Amino acid sequence: MSTTGFPINPELSAIAIAYRNSSDSLIADAVLPRVPTPFRFKYTKYDAAQGYTVPQTKVGRKSEPNMVDFGGTDVTDECADYGLDDLLPNAEVEAFDAMPKPSTGGPISPKAISTMMLSNLILLDREVRVASAVFNAANYIGSQQQTLSGTSQWSDYVNSNPLSALLSALDTPLMRPNKLVIGRQAWTSLRQHPKVVQAVYKSAQSAGTISREQLAELLELEEICIGGAFVNTARKGQTAAYARTWGKHAALIYSNTQAAMSGQPTFGFTAQFGTRIAGEIPAPTKGLRGGVIIRTGESVKEVICAPDVGYYFQNCVA
Repeated sequence: MSTTGFPINPELSAIAIAYRNSSDSLIADAVLPRVPTPFRFKYTKYDAAQGYTVPQTKVGRKSEPNMVDFGGTDVTDECADYGLDDLLPNAEVEAFDAMPKPSTGGPISPKAISTMMLSNLILLDREVRVASAVFNAANYIGSQQQTLSGTSQWSDYVNSNPLSALLSALDTPLMRPNKLVIGRQAWTSLRQHPKVVQAVYKSAQSAGTISREQLAELLELEEICIGGAFVNTARKGQTAAYARTWGKHAALIYSNTQAAMSGQPTFGFTAQFGTRIAGEIPAPTKGLRGGVIIRTGESVKEVICAPDVGYYFQNCVA
């Protein structure tokens, strides 16, 4: 029996689940990977010192081994529902159904277009939430963050040294980060920085660029996530004002959902209840001929659970 309150259309659900923006724009799932959970979930946080403080292990001939007590804090949280509706008049749906269509290809149905557009907005909203959490100084230890300005910004090709800064930052957290998360504007400057280009090509270079794969190899990282999504920051009805969702910042994080589920730290994850849904609700009172409401949504919660394994660079470029 369905518990969603409206009938789910499998065809529309497939579109909602499969729809994605380009890989170089939306990176939320790579930064805070999804983990299936109940709607209300619990995880345990242990003090990092417990894993690094060595007790007395020597045992006397007639004595007992030293007793060690491990304590953790249970954190209870729950997913939140995120969804959107779009109203389609029956007249538009009927007009599409009556259209002659080619045997292959042809126009996309209004219901499918509505589902895809709604799904895109749901994903963009998630992108904004994840970027706000990952690029938030409050989610990092004070000694594991820097605010760059002036000659220390990576857009200053003469005085700054982003390679040295990144290598030093990688050695700081208790667990070495395996991902670099960076906004598109910061990445554009970083990949052209002469010191980085020289290190990759192992020769004097005054200009050029590198790829994310080359930098990942140089820094011994598993992945570089470049956030390139735009979001309109203007209020509804005002002239659109587009801004980069991930701004001009960068972060080094250790991210591993398998480790999280086996008792090892990960910077953060996304708790997900069920899968993204899509369906339609009859709206007979809307318009002269009635209509149908297309609804898509998901139940998730973004969690930053181990700030110790991250390092944050704010305002990497001017």
